[in-house]
Amino acid sequence: MAVSANKNQLKSPFLSDAETEAAIDALLGEMTLQEKIGQLTQLGTFDEETDGELIEEGMVGSLLGIRGADSANEIQRVAVEESRLGIPLLFADDVIHGYRSTFPIPLAEASSWNPELLEETAAIAAREASSDGINWILAPMVDIARDARWGRISEGAGEDPFLGSVVAAARVRGIQRNDWTDRPHIMACPKHFAAYGLAEGGRDYNTVDISETRMRETYFPPFQAALDAGAGTIMAAFNEVNGVPASGNRWLLKDVLQDEWNFQGFVVSDWESVDELVQHGYSADREQAGSAAVNAGMHMDMHSLIYHEHLANLVGKGEVSLEVIDDAVRRILRVKYRLGLFTHPYADNTLASTYMMNPTHLETAREMARQSIVLLKNEGQLLPIQPSVRKLAVIGPFAEDVEAQLGCWRGQGRPEDVVSVLAGIRKHAEAQQTEVVYAAGSGINSGDEAELARAVRLASESELAIVVLGESADMSGENNSRVSLDIPAPQMKLLKALHGTGVPVVLVLANGRPLTIEWANAHIPAIVNGWHLGVQAGPAIADVLFGAVNPSGKLPVTFPRHSGQVPIYYNAKKTGRPQMKRYADADVTPLFPFGYGLSYTSFSYDDLQVEQAAVKLGESVTVSARISNTGDRDGIEIVQLYICDVAASVTRPVKELKGFSRVELKAGESRTVTFTLGEKELGFVNGKHEFVVEPGKFMVWIGPSSAEGLEGSFEITG
Repeated sequence: MAVSANKNQLKSPFLSDAETEAAIDALLGEMTLQEKIGQLTQLGTFDEETDGELIEEGMVGSLLGIRGADSANEIQRVAVEESRLGIPLLFADDVIHGYRSTFPIPLAEASSWNPELLEETAAIAAREASSDGINWILAPMVDIARDARWGRISEGAGEDPFLGSVVAAARVRGIQRNDWTDRPHIMACPKHFAAYGLAEGGRDYNTVDISETRMRETYFPPFQAALDAGAGTIMAAFNEVNGVPASGNRWLLKDVLQDEWNFQGFVVSDWESVDELVQHGYSADREQAGSAAVNAGMHMDMHSLIYHEHLANLVGKGEVSLEVIDDAVRRILRVKYRLGLFTHPYADNTLASTYMMNPTHLETAREMARQSIVLLKNEGQLLPIQPSVRKLAVIGPFAEDVEAQLGCWRGQGRPEDVVSVLAGIRKHAEAQQTEVVYAAGSGINSGDEAELARAVRLASESELAIVVLGESADMSGENNSRVSLDIPAPQMKLLKALHGTGVPVVLVLANGRPLTIEWANAHIPAIVNGWHLGVQAGPAIADVLFGAVNPSGKLPVTFPRHSGQVPIYYNAKKTGRPQMKRYADADVTPLFPFGYGLSYTSFSYDDLQVEQAAVKLGESVTVSARISNTGDRDGIEIVQLYICDVAASVTRPVKELKGFSRVELKAGESRTVTFTLGEKELGFVNGKHEFVVEPGKFMVWIGPSSAEGLEGSFEITG
């Protein structure tokens, strides 16, 4: 599928397209081979003496991890004012879910199903990063992930390509909002191209073996959406794809990305992944790795220095052509012009004190955290906490843990920035004159009998126990795969002991991935999936627990019953024996399905209308249903639309998300929600890898999750 917006990707607000290309032509004509290779080189560390000399010689195109406007400006001054051609540097950083104002981890943000708010948090992160001298953000991560053992599931939007595409586009729009003209703009870099989230066994960096049809249908769409939204750079993945590492995969980087999708920006390697072509066994040595990568379409080498050391020799031997080098340089210069670096190379060093942890940024962080929380269970309407509760026990190793709430890839977030869950609860409890007592009860992965006994005693003396359990920040994220998705044993011992007191228990999860909580679901009356929520975690969780906010989050990823079920995802393929699709020793169904989430009110669905029972190829179908708030509280319902192509030339999933809408309803209010299904929603990638819509019968559902909904059908005729 072509990416329609690429022809408009790299328009510059500072120069016209014609002026930009003319300037690039002029620069290329002046550059030596070594200066060209310099543009293809990114340093991941900086030594003022040795690297400063390289910059002065025009031998570096980008730096990673330089923070602070003054530091960036001084290094930039050397590049712009002391090098022969004055070509400015790109300053890159991993800004994954906020900069100093840390937002919920990306998987949590995806639980909001709110692209407008996702765009806003990305824009705030970019604003803060820009004030610190950064002009290139190595995000968003748009990998589809269906195996919760993989630690980096925390960095993406979950298991679904439709939701993942919406989230990817929103984050790119936010990062590249660039609502200023007096300093360098910022460019996004979606990653990791491609299929990194399909690593075998959930083990980070592992092998990926995938059909082209599945690649195009599931793993490409979020990247295409990110490029449609205007991203001008893209990062290649660590993993191999069907025997060829992504960093040297010409089919991925050249045939698909550049030729088929008309991508005009540039590709950067992941950290030293050009050198890792040797570790993969794809290249015999570093020189051969450099040849393989640059000829495949890898334009910039992150930190391995292979291009710096070997490209000139490879050109001299005729193994790499000047045309390949010039194309890579042209693409990198195009991005630099697009960002205005040639006219506005310096960051404004007066802005950080205004932007970092700005009160409006913190309020947005709190609102995003509220919308990211998913209520999984609320038996007997135990929540929200009533004013009649006079004594409340807060228990668990994560109640006071601020490090965990920063999550993986915390940017510049600091523990002292975080409001803990305990602090948030205490503030709400104080307002209603409820006494709060606290005990950790256990460590994260270790127990203490005396502390356990103390926690049990405090809970026994209270009317309600809030227990905060889960994962530390370093139990998810890069290179933090897990064999078991269970809550660690000492924490489960604590939970079971508290349950044994007979005091009502609310379980609040602090987690970077789906966890297997089947025992808790069977025994604990209320469960709140809190994720790692960032600097405003405590106030947001307390807002939900005490009912100041009605939870509205929905899961962007399936929660399994057992680790042995993974990979598990709602949009699985049909089988020839669906009734036999089972385990001999466990339930095959998920514990909580994709799209699931409860509210303190209740919603009903009725009056499904499929306006066209039959349409011709090329025509659209309109589907609607009435949603009613049947409870006594105002609330937000995320209404979801799914389809199934009943019979096709390539087998189709049992359900596919094709639309959603956040609907705010007052108590007793009803509203009709309408969706339009066009070719984009009804088509698929066929056996020839073409995007097609085929005649036949379609099922359609509108409902509150992937597991429920009103059902209808329509037909497409030839």
